[in-house]
Amino acid sequence: MPQLDTSTWFITITSMILALFILLQTKIANHSYYSNPSHKDMKPITHNTPWEKKWTKIYLPLSLPQH
Repeated sequence: MPQLDTSTWFITITSMILALFILLQTKIANHSYYSNPSHKDMKPITHNTPWEKKWTKIYLPLSLPQH
């Protein structure tokens, strides 16, 4: 049974890792990131709804008069 020639594996693996590293670096370098992200003011947003100005009462089924 013939032996497996592994003499070129080191060069193949190192060149593959180098090529992947260069490819990844060029992909990351093409992205544009914000230079100085600014902090947003977290003020609560108020929505004016018509039922906030009126008095409403919620009737529970158990609080209704019995027949």
